[in-house]
Amino acid sequence: MGLTGTALAVDAGNTKTDVALVTTDGTLLATARGGGFRPPEVGTARAVDVLAHLADSVREQAGLPGPAGHLSAFLANADLPAEEADLTAEISGRGWARTVAVRNDTFALLRAGLPDDREPLGVAVVCGAGINCAGLGRGGTTARFPAVGRLSGDWGGGSHLADEALWSAARAEDGRGAPTELARALPAHFGLAAMPDLIEALHLRALPDHRRHELVPVLFAVADSGDAVARALVARQAEEVALMATVALRRLGLLDEPAPVILGGSVLTARHPLLDERVGQLLSERAPKAVPRLVTAPPVLGAALDTLDRAGATAEAYERLRGAWAQEPQAGPGDEEAGAPANSAR
Repeated sequence: MGLTGTALAVDAGNTKTDVALVTTDGTLLATARGGGFRPPEVGTARAVDVLAHLADSVREQAGLPGPAGHLSAFLANADLPAEEADLTAEISGRGWARTVAVRNDTFALLRAGLPDDREPLGVAVVCGAGINCAGLGRGGTTARFPAVGRLSGDWGGGSHLADEALWSAARAEDGRGAPTELARALPAHFGLAAMPDLIEALHLRALPDHRRHELVPVLFAVADSGDAVARALVARQAEEVALMATVALRRLGLLDEPAPVILGGSVLTARHPLLDERVGQLLSERAPKAVPRLVTAPPVLGAALDTLDRAGATAEAYERLRGAWAQEPQAGPGDEEAGAPANSAR
């Protein structure tokens, strides 16, 4: 495109939104963070309102009086072409930038983890509040999943894991399910005596729904202690991560050659040993040439890098922008260092 001047970079997830203003020489001018981006719950216009004060904030910080040259927005819940089109139209109408591009937020993680000096090839799996996977192949081909929950065959992510832990604990408490330490640990986390108390507190909203996410670390701690039910949930999550990556690699024709598998999201970046090791093991078995890389940089970096891609930026610009976040891709599950083959350290 040969864009010049300034660009807005947006990464909007289910639980938080990051906006950055950058120049096309790779200078980071300003950043802002806000709440989650949930068009299915509040509608497109109200969801985009979440972005409005963040876009205004970074422009004010940088003293930018008019629109930016371009806006790259990588958005949760932009899962279907119709959703991308609606969001593009809504954001374009706000006048924040002269041109606008919208993609699903998984592509921001992917871009953040890919090198800047070659054709973008690889897949990304994000496991945070939810789970999704996207990939890029030769000639700009893509591999995606609808990622709208159980309706589209999804399993996992923090919200799902919390619900599964609660389900297992409730059944253990009343005798319908296998015994598990979760039945004690989950209510104890909130200072409650037993599962009936926790069920009542959640059902009557004495505990707000958003606090369920606090149960995911509890689940992993119980799994670390050897609890069979908790370990089974962690193993299932690892299976889903590896399965999505492998299917995407196969669709893109990348399964039989070295290709990055970028991993991110709060569940994966927490580096839980059981999950980490099992994901690495499964990838080494099913995609032995894959190169897993864990990226802990904020995905808004990927959105910012996308603006440089569109501007035809120099190598120095990419280096400057990455340096602003002071983050390089880290070693992935089972690897000693970034770039090591997936089955090199077992």
